[in-house]
Amino acid sequence: MQCKVEICGVNTAKLPVLKNEETRELLKRSRAGDTSARETLISGNLRLVLSVIQKFTGRGENMDDLFQVGCIGLIKAIDNFDSEAHDVRFSTYGVPMIAGEVRRYLRDNSSVRISRSLRDTAYRVLQAKEKFIAENGREPNETEIAEMLEIRREDVVFAMEAISDTISLNEPVYSDSGDSVCIMDQVRDTKDTDEHWLEKIALNDAVEHLCNRERQILALRYMDGKTQMEVASEIGISQAQVSRLEKNAISQIKKEIYV
Repeated sequence: MQCKVEICGVNTAKLPVLKNEETRELLKRSRAGDTSARETLISGNLRLVLSVIQKFTGRGENMDDLFQVGCIGLIKAIDNFDSEAHDVRFSTYGVPMIAGEVRRYLRDNSSVRISRSLRDTAYRVLQAKEKFIAENGREPNETEIAEMLEIRREDVVFAMEAISDTISLNEPVYSDSGDSVCIMDQVRDTKDTDEHWLEKIALNDAVEHLCNRERQILALRYMDGKTQMEVASEIGISQAQVSRLEKNAISQIKKEIYV
């Protein structure tokens, strides 16, 4: 049974789910100027937005605001995705677009602000420091970095203090032609990458396409750890039927994910 959770007045329990074939057909129609297909794509992929913004919870941001920002990223993904040029599922293209839009929003609305010139200096200092270590096998002091960059020692100190004491994960440390590099983009997390999100989102989408009984069997088998005999007894069918439904469900999930 799905719980009713409303975001921006939308009952998330009743959001539609599109199959991969439906999505591709709608994308073609949308690129041809079919506004109805575009609207269907947006409503049919709102669960994708929800999946992405869940990764940004716990930061004190309003979920309605994040949802709206995520929808902007979704619309950009729909308008820019070319199924003929991109030989991937739409979700593979859409998730980074949605996440990028949310990250930009968080950066632009951060209460901690550092001047662009200071961020640029900090980035140059970090590069100079890495180069010095590679060439000399030790860390340089502030004076050595200042000489390398031909700037004042005080500027080096101020820049390093700024990014070490006040910068947040969402704060840009370097900007060039409108493109920003933030700390979050430079820190690798193997448990929270876009690729990891995609695996979970693709699995969730595939499970949504199963019938209620198949979802129930998988939940009892792989979440509750019950045997096929125990599942059969609980839902009132034979063990053979449980086995068949389980195999069909797993096969369908594999087709959905690896299409």
